[in-house]
Amino acid sequence: MSVMSSMMRGARLLRSSAPLLTWPQSRRLASKQVKGQRKEQKKPNLKPKVDKQEVEIRQGMTAAALAAAMNRDFDHVVEALLNTPVDLDSLRPDSVLEDSWIKEAVIRSGMKFRWAKLGESRERPNRDAQRRPPADPALLVSRPPVVTIMGHVDHGKTTLLDSLRKSQLVATEAGGITQHIGAFLVQLPTGERITFLDTPGHAAFSSMRARGAHATDIVVLVVAADDGVMNQTVESIQHAKNAKVPIIVAVNKCDKPQADPQWVKQELLAHGVVCEEFGGDVQAIHISALKGDNLQALAEATVALAEVLELKADPGGPVEAVLIESRTDKGKGPVTTVIVQRGTLRRGCVLVAGRCWAKVRFLFDENGHAVLEAAPSAVVQVVGWKELPSAGETVLEVESEQRAREVVEWRSHQAEQHKLLGEQSAIELKQQRHLEEYWREREPLAHLSWRQRRAALYRADKIRFSMRPSERTESDEPGLPLVIKGDVDGSVKTLLNILDGYDAQDECRLDVIHFGVGDVSENDVNMAATFGGSVYGFNVAASRGVTQLAARRGVALQLHRVIYQLVEQLRHELSSKLPPQRRCSTVGEATVLAIFTVSVGKKEVLVAGCRVQKGQLDRRLKFRLIRGRDTVWEGSVLTLKHHKDDVATAKAGMECGVSVDGEVDFSAGDVIECFEEQEVPRVTSWDPGF
Repeated sequence: MSVMSSMMRGARLLRSSAPLLTWPQSRRLASKQVKGQRKEQKKPNLKPKVDKQEVEIRQGMTAAALAAAMNRDFDHVVEALLNTPVDLDSLRPDSVLEDSWIKEAVIRSGMKFRWAKLGESRERPNRDAQRRPPADPALLVSRPPVVTIMGHVDHGKTTLLDSLRKSQLVATEAGGITQHIGAFLVQLPTGERITFLDTPGHAAFSSMRARGAHATDIVVLVVAADDGVMNQTVESIQHAKNAKVPIIVAVNKCDKPQADPQWVKQELLAHGVVCEEFGGDVQAIHISALKGDNLQALAEATVALAEVLELKADPGGPVEAVLIESRTDKGKGPVTTVIVQRGTLRRGCVLVAGRCWAKVRFLFDENGHAVLEAAPSAVVQVVGWKELPSAGETVLEVESEQRAREVVEWRSHQAEQHKLLGEQSAIELKQQRHLEEYWREREPLAHLSWRQRRAALYRADKIRFSMRPSERTESDEPGLPLVIKGDVDGSVKTLLNILDGYDAQDECRLDVIHFGVGDVSENDVNMAATFGGSVYGFNVAASRGVTQLAARRGVALQLHRVIYQLVEQLRHELSSKLPPQRRCSTVGEATVLAIFTVSVGKKEVLVAGCRVQKGQLDRRLKFRLIRGRDTVWEGSVLTLKHHKDDVATAKAGMECGVSVDGEVDFSAGDVIECFEEQEVPRVTSWDPGF
């Protein structure tokens, strides 16, 4: 048994020791084999690097636009977005994708992306509407002249039109002045027809006068014989010259005793208007619009000048017109007043003006009567606009509603591109300034190492940010946010032009937060309440509910029918926002005659013996001590005595003793002045010019 057990132990030892003898060698051989295999595996993987396709992406891309940018189809985009939170069941080619999913689809497709530049835009075909080329002279027919009545305020422009068409428009004008462009077609007793435009004469309506001058054939300049050439007269002459329109001078109010027509014509010479009697080519007619004197001569002069100008137009083809005024009517919606320049305007025509279009539903003349068509030089009101266009725009007829939408879309696109270019220029300018400032700050640190430079910049930024005021702190500067509403677009533009000339922003900040055409609405009041501003309306109304809402929310609602009253109210409100001024007014003066001391208990008090020279000294007010031209002391007095009695006041001629609080070195001949401080309301320095 012992032999058998020993043999079995020996066999186990041999089996257990055999792997120990062979393992290192096998491991070494295995490791060499693996290393060789790795070297052999690396060689086939050396392939040339493949450039990934670059895809230009932008915000708000649709799935179809992304597929086109990747040069793939829509199904490829759907496959690229598998296993993502995107709802593929509702995904359509026109679905707008989020920026993260646009980038994810590009990356999963094995491509790389880059964002489109801000100013980079795709070329779009020009779809704008253009004026027609000049018509064949054989197709032209005579048309009535368009005559604009211009001149200074209260020189009788509207009264002249009243006499020409036997109406009473002056009684309907607020404040007796024209505040809109009035357009009328007048038929004279001789049978001639003339389209008259009556422009406002007030200083605030310069833009309206300029628009009227550019839409006319002849300008009738009305000058009062008793008042002469005034500011708006000179401005009207400049508008006519800029528009290259001939002038006829109507010297009005010749029936007044103080009238001097010759003096008026001599004044016009200084402004380049030379009448016929002085060797010029400008006709001058002496009239009285109120009495109707010599109006026939003015009409004949106008017709004669129109014949010389040979005014003709093509009544056929698409319509071309100029937009004089626009407003919003409660029953009709957006309404515009246009003068037809070419073609014949009829109901059903599709028109484009600026970025607005219309399908004409109704045409009305100046008296509110419906008409079926309007020939060249006719003035009509057009109803059917989708939005309210701006006054002064050119009105063009297009073939269809689809074409009108294309024109409006193109013009909106062009306006957006101009806006983007302006914003990009502003961004680049700001970046340039930032870089200049950055290098200016780094230049003094150029000699330092990067560690020293970083430490210096850290200390500077730490001090700067600790001293920066909180961005949430409200500004203490006075300000007035405004909501402007007007009855017509021209009035709103006039008000905005006036506010553009506001030059007192350092005193009180003036911001126009909203403007529009139409009556004051609840949205206007709520917007003004949000910004803490006021609502100003010109020739508009506010319903009872809107007025009550404004009262509840504390919004000032200012409605006016005369423009200079509105501007005066605005100046008053701007002045009320300014902090009051402290003004000192002298109450009395006294001269120091002698100085002596008085014992009050254990304390000796210096007393100035004075004589009151002017006014009176009141111990309740403040005093100042003046020596020569310098103010030595200013404060309150402790006692004011006349002989041995304490008094409240010392009048002129009285002698008194004055002791003050503090150590003051009085000298004989000094002047003690008693003054009173008052808070006086400030007035804004803004002057609108009228």
